[in-house]
Amino acid sequence: MKISNFKQALISVFFTILLPFYVMANNNPQYGGTLVVHYSGEQRVLNPALRASTGVYEVSGKIVESLVDLDADGNVVPVLATSWTSSPDGKTITFKLREGVRWHDGKPFTSKDVQYNAMEFWKTRLNFSTALQLNLTSVDTPDDYTAIFNYSRPMPLDLLLRALVDLGYVVPRHLYQGTDILNNPYNTAPVGTGPFKFVEYQRGQHIIVERNQDYWRKGFPYLDKIVWRIIDDKSSASAALESGQIDLSAYSKLSLADIDRFKQNPKFEVLTKGSQANIFNNTLEFNFRNPIIADLNVRKAIVQSLNIPFFVDDFLYGLGKPATGIIPSSSKNFYPKDSKIVYPFDKKKAEALLDQAGYKRKADGNRFNLKLVHINNGEDVPLFATFIQQSLAEIGINVTIVNHDTAGALNAVYKQHDFDLATGWHQYRGDPAVSTTVWLRSGSPDGAPWTNQYGWQSDKVDQLIDNAATEIDPIKRKALYSQLVDIVNEELPLWFATERDFISVVSTKVHNHHNTARWPSSSWFDVWIEK
Repeated sequence: MKISNFKQALISVFFTILLPFYVMANNNPQYGGTLVVHYSGEQRVLNPALRASTGVYEVSGKIVESLVDLDADGNVVPVLATSWTSSPDGKTITFKLREGVRWHDGKPFTSKDVQYNAMEFWKTRLNFSTALQLNLTSVDTPDDYTAIFNYSRPMPLDLLLRALVDLGYVVPRHLYQGTDILNNPYNTAPVGTGPFKFVEYQRGQHIIVERNQDYWRKGFPYLDKIVWRIIDDKSSASAALESGQIDLSAYSKLSLADIDRFKQNPKFEVLTKGSQANIFNNTLEFNFRNPIIADLNVRKAIVQSLNIPFFVDDFLYGLGKPATGIIPSSSKNFYPKDSKIVYPFDKKKAEALLDQAGYKRKADGNRFNLKLVHINNGEDVPLFATFIQQSLAEIGINVTIVNHDTAGALNAVYKQHDFDLATGWHQYRGDPAVSTTVWLRSGSPDGAPWTNQYGWQSDKVDQLIDNAATEIDPIKRKALYSQLVDIVNEELPLWFATERDFISVVSTKVHNHHNTARWPSSSWFDVWIEK
């Protein structure tokens, strides 16, 4: 399968030469100014080649660039790579790289940087990417602007391109080679090729970047500076927005009540557009080490006791919908045809399933006790935990909620396995093989967050996942993932309860925002602010 070099050349010309004129003709942008952004939590790492996370991309995506990105419609477009081709067997993928690009310290960007990142970061250290690049054997660099990826098994080109949007960031080889990579100081003071250069990270206060005067996209960026103000209290962040101290809050960092209120304020836009490449779910994970949970009828009863439409309407202000499986409806390439809600709310059926499983109510009305750990990705997660607790009490299951900070919850669930039920978020990244199937496939190292650590394993599912990840025919890949959705819905090793969009609140004086499918994580090279 090949992508036309001519077509890619046209795309590259548009994004490097014609796009600046298109933007200027349509928006009359102003140069200068500082964009102030709400940032809700500290990051120990700002290196996107080492840590795949929207919290990292939101800052470092302006400093460090990937080989490719997405346009407004979710199509892959060139960034540091200008074109790509795949061999017929899918085992060799060749990238042509952009010429004339320099790192912020003035050194030239070359194929050696891509080779180093692929082998030393993406294959061995970057979460999600280690599974993706498992079959990567080497990267050849016949010249400074060609990188040839060699695989022992076929790598679907569409999968690799979509994955590299998040898992293809490139950091400078000359600043990492021969160092202690995990403790390299540039992990928190990144050097990249992007439109903005790192200036300062004051813990608990702010992160500052400034305009890269030598950016390869001529005439960009418009902004002089971006400042991320670290505000972990949602009410304080909302007050800062309303008073004009900050201009933007992305990735659903404000309270749901405040988001609903901002919809009525004409000084702000509240939108999900621009985040459609990052659909997320409220999750329910089961610990099969508990024989009660290992009973399928019990898991089905738990799921059917939860009135998800009610939860969406009353707890999430209608911002979401019930999920139909592990692949969201926004995934036009993989969402199974005729998908529907498999386990609709039915409390009577849930009670009958528990009776059938042999767990009848005792004299006190209780059937058994469970421990629930919630991983606090957002304010809705503890709400969902409480909703689960109250719903299961109605069918005779007593649930104790165990409160940890995020690190403690991740440790309890994925390393200590000290839970019966767990709930948090899953984020879909355009292809099931990027960040979804790792929740199901066995073999992930003990303690790896958001992977299959449930004491559940299926040879059939493992084989299906492996086959889909190496199938280069897109029609056959979709069919394989449709089978996977059916099996997961039937066996319920985990359950995705909702399907939701991230929400941004942005001042109307900010322009050219949310114009790509993953805008909060993108480079913001064309953003400008009205003075």
